[in-house]
Amino acid sequence: MNFKKHLTVKKDQLRMLHTNENITEMMGNTLISWLPEAPREYVIVCIGTDRSTGDAFGPLTGYFLTELKPKHIYVHGTLGDPVHAANLQEHINLIKHTYRRPFIIAVDACLGKPSSVGHLITGLGSIKPGAALNKSLPEIGDIHMTGVVNVSGFMEHSVLQNTRLSGVVDMAKKAADILYKIDQTLTYHIASPAVVIQKPNKDFI
Repeated sequence: MNFKKHLTVKKDQLRMLHTNENITEMMGNTLISWLPEAPREYVIVCIGTDRSTGDAFGPLTGYFLTELKPKHIYVHGTLGDPVHAANLQEHINLIKHTYRRPFIIAVDACLGKPSSVGHLITGLGSIKPGAALNKSLPEIGDIHMTGVVNVSGFMEHSVLQNTRLSGVVDMAKKAADILYKIDQTLTYHIASPAVVIQKPNKDFI
């Protein structure tokens, strides 16, 4: 495999094909390098619904992540309790009132160019869920991870509904592994939120 062919690096974004053998380490380290220095409570919000195979990327990621039993991050959005258009604002309000200085990592499916399908994309800043389907939903996330599950441009709702589940499952498992790597770098001090044990070297890519 041509490593560089499936890797795009920008100052505030990294995208990699989910089958890249180095993705867990490289994307995990990128996300860790973006975490704040001060103690925060870390919340992963996995957005989507199990009623659509393409849009199940978020809930599947949340499900696989909870199966890994993270110790220092909180997960909202699983197959059994998804975060979707109808309850997103409710979860945002809950997070604000439940956690001390929450730092949110938003996870969601997206559509893209044919050459981008199968890529995981991490970036600084929030995402706007439902944009591809023209839904007006609140932005969420201090940083984010999206999975390009299918091709955009025509009948997006139908495309999401007819996306192959096997590919989405594979991407979600990889996303969960990457997020679990973050959990392994966090620790708690007495009576304070989680802090990063050690950030990766800036030259890790």
